[in-house]
Amino acid sequence: MTASSQALPTSNLNSTLNQPTAHISYQFDFARFLEHLVDVALTFTADTDVPNLWLPAWIPGSYLMREFARNITAVHYRIMDDERSKVYRAIKTDKHTWQLPHAKAGQVVDVSYEVYCYDLSVRTAYVDQQRLYGNFTSLALAIEGQENKAVEVDLSVTAAFLADKDTSRVHLACGLEATESQNDKLRIYNLQADSYHELIDYPFEIAEQDKFDFIVQDNSHQTIGHHFYLAGKHRANMGRLQQDVTQICQTYLDWLGDAPFDDYTFLTFASGQDYGGLEHINSTSLITPRRDLPGANEPKGPSSDYQRFLGLCSHEYFHAWWVKTVRPDVMLDVDLRREAFTPLLWVFEGFTSYIDDFMLQASGVIDKASYLKLLTEQINRYYQTPGRAHQSVAESSFDAWIKLYRNDENTGNAGISYYNKGALVALCLDLTLLEKSAGRYRLFDVVKAFYSQAKQKDNKRIGISSADMGTVIGQFIPLADWEEFERRYVNGVEELPMQELLAANGIQLHINTKETADKHVPWGIRCTETPAGLKVNHVRRGSTAAKAGISAHDVIIAIDGIKADNKQLALFNDASQDVECYLFRRDELMCVSVVANVASEMRDSQQDKVGTASPHKVNLKLEKLGFDKWLTPDFVKS
Repeated sequence: MTASSQALPTSNLNSTLNQPTAHISYQFDFARFLEHLVDVALTFTADTDVPNLWLPAWIPGSYLMREFARNITAVHYRIMDDERSKVYRAIKTDKHTWQLPHAKAGQVVDVSYEVYCYDLSVRTAYVDQQRLYGNFTSLALAIEGQENKAVEVDLSVTAAFLADKDTSRVHLACGLEATESQNDKLRIYNLQADSYHELIDYPFEIAEQDKFDFIVQDNSHQTIGHHFYLAGKHRANMGRLQQDVTQICQTYLDWLGDAPFDDYTFLTFASGQDYGGLEHINSTSLITPRRDLPGANEPKGPSSDYQRFLGLCSHEYFHAWWVKTVRPDVMLDVDLRREAFTPLLWVFEGFTSYIDDFMLQASGVIDKASYLKLLTEQINRYYQTPGRAHQSVAESSFDAWIKLYRNDENTGNAGISYYNKGALVALCLDLTLLEKSAGRYRLFDVVKAFYSQAKQKDNKRIGISSADMGTVIGQFIPLADWEEFERRYVNGVEELPMQELLAANGIQLHINTKETADKHVPWGIRCTETPAGLKVNHVRRGSTAAKAGISAHDVIIAIDGIKADNKQLALFNDASQDVECYLFRRDELMCVSVVANVASEMRDSQQDKVGTASPHKVNLKLEKLGFDKWLTPDFVKS
């Protein structure tokens, strides 16, 4: 490879003015925020000849190969004690690895590259004139073989970014403690982490933010500080938000006894429509529609939108115990360049998706009737997903890398979400534990038992397998009962016994047998009305439309000789005779014959598969007695 005479970017020139150091340091320069670019300077001492740099391909908590390296342009480097001061271009050896051929062991190397940051999700990085947000998994190149060495980070914010802002409201939100320095041109935040692996578990946000602090107490009466940051345009009732989030967090401590962190930070960005969250070791990064935040006159019983946000906070907060501390075994020492396949995501995301809403009512933030509405939504999503008859929740977990984040028109036909079904399996397991232990034990006891094991380890973490699930659950009910449950509902696709389990705990599940899914999805298709006609988004397997040859992405233009719209489609849902349907597939006109009464055949086929017809809607109702034992666990304080 020949040396290049190309100059280093300005950010790297600034870093090289300082005396070379032997430790690992990063400088992130946000001067080009208007272009959504971050200039990165990395300085380290090579411990091998021809060192390699690499970037993660995925971020823990989001199981898809994100290929963060695609946002990095050319990587350059120079040897600090090289009198020629030549700038070399790193050689890429695979999709996320760069090699530095001219570097030798013992030499101090200065690396320079830029990262494009314009992904609004919580998984990557986003930079513009409003906010500087990032996960180091997509920003910081790792040095192969030196991932366990301490690192130092400078986040350099230019005066141009701070201009026209209320600088008293410009905060760094991050779970890592930071020191701040400032001059006329820069505000610099300095962070230090014990290792690269630690660094990448701390997202950061620099923006105008509203904030509040609160404390919760563990069972030893030790206080744990919490910090809540809210960026983006909003009119949230911060006092109400503080009250509710504090109540929820305290209830988790009442249950689990203590926390695997010394302090905790919520990073939240309010947007128009975006929604999501990602857990970290002592923080969570959230993005929410601003309408989900509490209003100035938020009623005592939170609105359904606000409940959704509180559920998100609850979900990600619990992950500090249940994913970051107790983990799937394959994710204890995980290689972020390769997939980590596990059948246990239903345990970690499913348990969490059950417990997150449950804790809203256990904390008293919502009442029992509101909780039953949230649970009803989970149950209805499950019943409206025919793929539950074909994919087990364990298989759904294992296939997360290729299916969950890659929905297409066949997703609902072929599979089930380990979040959705996992939550309902967790419900059934909780109620089964209550039944088989004569009311002594709960799912909460299982989780706490695993957490207690983790606290005995030097690193305060454990990885668990399917066998470990049996070992721990077998402490609370006969192992044979768990094995039967696992065979039927975890590894198998039998219909979940929700109706009978809920009934035994004072909850009636009412199924409207007339309101079948077919009635509300005519011909088994979901469509969008467009000026061109009805655009088909999804066709249910075995449905009237599927047997007629109608496919996703078709545009239906006429039904029985009349222009197609939703009313015309509904009119012929239960037709007693065959109907001609004209449609475009791509740019080709086709005519198909829709055969009458196929819908009932599909329902019969589905019933044979999963044991019951698929209702469109169910309702849950509190009976007069029997529900308190389930809905009021022992840790709830009066």
